[in-house]
Amino acid sequence: MADSVLADNVAVYEGMFIFDANRLARDREGLPGEVEKLIESAGGQLEVSRLWEERRLAYPIRGQRKGAYWITYFRMPTSGVSSLTKTCEVHDGILRQLFVRLPESLIEPILAHARGEKTPEEIEAEEAAEKAAEKAAEKAAATTVGEKTVGENGQSEAPAATVSTPAVAD
Repeated sequence: MADSVLADNVAVYEGMFIFDANRLARDREGLPGEVEKLIESAGGQLEVSRLWEERRLAYPIRGQRKGAYWITYFRMPTSGVSSLTKTCEVHDGILRQLFVRLPESLIEPILAHARGEKTPEEIEAEEAAEKAAEKAAEKAAATTVGEKTVGENGQSEAPAATVSTPAVAD
């Protein structure tokens, strides 16, 4: 009974892998392709997969001092995560891995960000910033009359002085 419930329970996971940086440098497509096959063989469906960064490790792992952090997002039945973990632990090119189940409310924003897409909140914020910039430009244009600038009290003010520096010939 419990096994059938777990088999039907599909979740979205973030998978962080630390690859052997030397092996990844020799074959940029090979190691990520192997990870994709591991995920699919465990019953998962890859959503996003990309290099996060390469950096020096805090301590050597399997004799390696440098690692390439590879981040993936995938859908998988919860029952498949343990077999994927075991498979990754014995893989030569994978130094470490960590799988985190994403909360339902964060799945779409995280996947959109990982794909490089803008979320609806980011689009709204950009539109609001553009409107505010337009209003500021209109206000600045309305307070400038000819060569004179009108101050807050309605009095004319002298235009701001501009200083030009002569060009220096080489």
